[in-house]
This record gives sequence, C-alpha cells and structure tokens, in this order.
Amino acid sequence: MLVTYGGPDGELSASMRYLAQRYTMPYNTVTGVLTDIGTEELAHFEMICAIVYQLTKDLSPEEIEKSGFDKYYVDHTLALWPQAAGGIPFNACEFQSKGDPITDLTEDLAAEQKARTTYDNILRLVKDPEVADPIRFLRAREIVHFQRFGEALRTVQEKLDSKNFYAFNPSFD
Repeated sequence: MLVTYGGPDGELSASMRYLAQRYTMPYNTVTGVLTDIGTEELAHFEMICAIVYQLTKDLSPEEIEKSGFDKYYVDHTLALWPQAAGGIPFNACEFQSKGDPITDLTEDLAAEQKARTTYDNILRLVKDPEVADPIRFLRAREIVHFQRFGEALRTVQEKLDSKNFYAFNPSFD
C-alpha cells in the first residue's frame, strides 16, 4: 500500500505532477482538467494514508517483523512516510513536468495507466473488503482520469497554434 502513497506511480506524485503542469498548459479548459484531477489525487492520497494507518496502527513487534515491515519500522516507527514498495523514498523526480502540453498530457495518460496497474496488483493480493473496496474505487477513478486526459490531449492537438510548442517548431515534425 505504501507504493500508492509515495511511490513513483502513487497519489502524491500524481497530485504534484498535475498541479505543477497546470501552470504551463496553454488552454483554460485543459488547465481546469489538471486542477480538478490534481485536487482529486490529493483526496486519494488522504484515503491511502487512512488505509495504511488502519493496517499498521495495532501491529505487534512480532507482526511487524513477520510481515517484513521491520526495516520501515526502524526508520519511521508507524509514521506515514512516502516511499515506493522497494523502500526508495519519494522525490520530486517522480512527477514529470516538461512544460510542453503534448508531452505532459502523454505523461499523464501513462501515469494513470501505471496507477491502475498498481491497483490491479494490489487487488490480486488483498482480499479484505475494508481495503479492497476503497482500492476498487481508486482504480475506477484512475480510469476516469485517463479518459479525461485523453480528451484534454485531443483539445491540445486540435488547437495547435502559437500557444503550443509544436507550432513554434514545425521543423521538428
């Protein structure tokens, strides 16, 4: 579950990516999509925090060691700290932002699919309905976000003009 909190495809990365990208998006409708989804990802981040907290708050030292959570526990006790499943800490490199609308929206499409895949993998492992049900909800939202970013990309492609990097550099095409 920590991977969806602070991993490269997690909710923290997604929210920071979209909220940063909105400033260089040349069209208000697409800026609005990034703002809406970035804000929603912050709410998802909070949901993941609550799930991780509920799963770990009453662990005994024996359960911590048996589950493989001991290395994390030594560094953070049971505090919520963003990292990938393999223990790599969150860093700003995980939210890509280039300032080019087509590049950024393509990254966003990929990010939503990677998040959906991560939730698919969690659902293969978790059977507890109190965990699986919210994860199914989050997975469904990733699909909606993917669709909205697809619409946003089409908007940008249909409006190739002086606000779009590609219009300034036709020799690249």
